[in-house]
Amino acid sequence: MTQLRTCDQAVLDMNRRKFLQLLAFGGASLLTAPFLFPRLSSAGSTEAILLTCMDYRLTAEIEQYMEGRGLLHKFDHVVLAGASLGAVTAAHKSWNKTFWEHLDIAEQLHHIKEVIVMDHRDCGAYKVMLGPDHTKDPDTEKNTHAKQLHLLRNQIGKKHPTLKVETLLMGLDGKVEMIA
Repeated sequence: MTQLRTCDQAVLDMNRRKFLQLLAFGGASLLTAPFLFPRLSSAGSTEAILLTCMDYRLTAEIEQYMEGRGLLHKFDHVVLAGASLGAVTAAHKSWNKTFWEHLDIAEQLHHIKEVIVMDHRDCGAYKVMLGPDHTKDPDTEKNTHAKQLHLLRNQIGKKHPTLKVETLLMGLDGKVEMIA
């Protein structure tokens, strides 16, 4: 029995050595081979690109929402403070450029068919960029978000007329409402 265990151990040690040799001599590229880890492959398609705010309070809710729609691991994710506001504000033109470049890449590389823009209530970026008055009551807050969401939807429609655009507003409780 001891001899068998020693023999098995020798085979394991040999396999480890061969694996490490493979890695040392350029085999590391195997670690990203699409057949080993298909989600790491850069080619292919996803359903959509999602633009959300950077607010850490809603990361789990956003993931749950996308999973509930059957889109988990089927979307590209762009994060800008203020989401739609971040993509259209004149105060941060580099953010605008970043959003459009990400959208272009997602369409070319991943063949997206839809843009989902998800703002959220009690957004600090809106308070910083537009002032605290936009949150004085739920209707005013919703209208302020709707204005930015519509502006971005119209811009996307002009630059990418084949893409479907969906605009949403998430509450801090994770409930999502469509903004038409």
